[in-house]
Amino acid sequence: MIDFVFTLDYEIYGNGAGTLKELVYEPGEQLKEIFRKWDARFVAFVEVAEFERIEACGADPSMDLVKRQIQSFHEDGFEIALHLHPQWCNARYEKGRWWPDYSEYNLCTLPRTRITEIVERSLDYLRYVVGQSDFTPLSFRAGNWLFQPTKTAASIMAEKGIKVDSSVFKGGLQHNHGLDYRPALKNDYYWPFRDDVNEPDATGPWIEVPIYTEMVPPWRMSTRKRLSFGNKFSIAGGNAQRRLNRIRDFLRFQYPLKLDFCRMTLDELTAMMGRLIREDRERPDVYRPLVAIGHTKDLIDPGTVDAFLGFLRTNAIPVSTFETIYPKLLPVKDRTASVR
Repeated sequence: MIDFVFTLDYEIYGNGAGTLKELVYEPGEQLKEIFRKWDARFVAFVEVAEFERIEACGADPSMDLVKRQIQSFHEDGFEIALHLHPQWCNARYEKGRWWPDYSEYNLCTLPRTRITEIVERSLDYLRYVVGQSDFTPLSFRAGNWLFQPTKTAASIMAEKGIKVDSSVFKGGLQHNHGLDYRPALKNDYYWPFRDDVNEPDATGPWIEVPIYTEMVPPWRMSTRKRLSFGNKFSIAGGNAQRRLNRIRDFLRFQYPLKLDFCRMTLDELTAMMGRLIREDRERPDVYRPLVAIGHTKDLIDPGTVDAFLGFLRTNAIPVSTFETIYPKLLPVKDRTASVR
């Protein structure tokens, strides 16, 4: 059985470039209307650290529009989830330009006290934006997918009530940041974990539902649509070693192609899903939660999203959120437990 989960990283560029209206609010409105048309919902991974700093510095007049949009998502059944790029927490805004604190780029490498401070601050801001003082998101996605080393950050967020992660993309590798999700290739469509997001642990408080990937030759990444996005953000200046490491990430016989509903063409999306639908018909006893990723800043072709939702409807593939599928992810003995 397949449940399809659309996840949306709701954010501007990591270096602060661009406006909220163009990169967040307007694509958010387009997607909201498309999903409403199909009576479907997505998971909005709200990047709270950048929004908190933008509001505190009065850096963008569209911040109120964004806050109202998040509230409307929440009221209309879209799942509000936590997304976090910690380099924003100490970001400075000077003469119309943002200066993120790249020393805090990976939440998981920070001291426990600092991780706790950032997580609590982020949850408080998300509750303020949603307008619900007891709100706790069910799911989390790390900034730049960096949920390694996992143990400390995972334990802190589990204590706060977060239960689902969707940071992993199987086969992922980033030499610059020590990210290595290649061990997860051996795992199923989802798994419980505790101290290492790559390693299933039946006693763990978390469930990993990874962004779906297929391992493909690197040339498959070079479609016209994908190349049109260019390299609009290069982390921390991009010195020679960092550029070399990025090249090393791609120098493999196979590379993980994420199921990205903003960057893939309709033909790519339907071909990938066609293979999965055939597998599902052959083994309907296997539960397959399939997570797609998109970014508000990448929405250049809303018609593809609309047509893909139509394809899913034609093939009787339900569109879900983590909140709606969470009971199915639990061991059978725990499935009577509530989501919250």
